[in-house]
Amino acid sequence: MIRSLRLALAGLVLLTLAACSGMFSGSYYGPEVTRIMVHKADRTMYLMHGTEVLKVYSIELGTEPIGPKQFEGDGKTPEGRYFITHRNAKSRFHLSLGISYPNADDVAYAKAQGQQPGGDIFIHGQSANSKGKQDWTVGCIAMTNNQMDVIYAMVNPGTPIWILP
Repeated sequence: MIRSLRLALAGLVLLTLAACSGMFSGSYYGPEVTRIMVHKADRTMYLMHGTEVLKVYSIELGTEPIGPKQFEGDGKTPEGRYFITHRNAKSRFHLSLGISYPNADDVAYAKAQGQQPGGDIFIHGQSANSKGKQDWTVGCIAMTNNQMDVIYAMVNPGTPIWILP
């Protein structure tokens, strides 16, 4: 009886710790996402497997959505070819996937202009005060938390992302 109670208590402690850890536990068993296509003008992101569209999402962008990100603080979302660098299960925006901005060309352009290129660009979910706002990020690509749950499960680090005007 006491042994059973201890085992039950230990299981409860483990479940509680797992729930508080911020770790994402979703899974995806479908076709690999081989690239991400973002069309800024349409506010649309496509998860692709080769030429097949797996998922389509409406997105939010930076506060200045027209044109490519060039400098830190310009409120623009980058344009060009990048890749997913990492997953962040403890993001302040629900979950997030890092984007490899700035690349060498972005850095060179900003430095030639006497500026910094900025960084910390992600695909991410929402914060408590972002819901219902349009183009509210500082240059990231955002969507609902439920959508981000699916994307986070589907997309692996190293996946190329094309961000088009």
